[in-house]
Amino acid sequence: MTEDIGINENDIAKHVRKAVNDYFKDLDGEEPSCGVYDMVLCCVEKPLIETVLHHAGGNQTRTAELLGINRNTLRKKMQDHRIK
Repeated sequence: MTEDIGINENDIAKHVRKAVNDYFKDLDGEEPSCGVYDMVLCCVEKPLIETVLHHAGGNQTRTAELLGINRNTLRKKMQDHRIK
């Protein structure tokens, strides 16, 4: 079923889809213990910020631009995730 969704889907979407499907398979019919949306965002946000920050050479202004967020929002997220 999900294999046919989005033939033109990019690699990131494919990886997220596979990870979420694997998560539900691992639950083996049990209900998730937390909200799946927040869980996925928490899992993805830190490595996303770290990777873009590295790509931007540590420049927070450029990182915020690449992420499409305000620099203050980036700084708050960096604090939340303990990213230096």
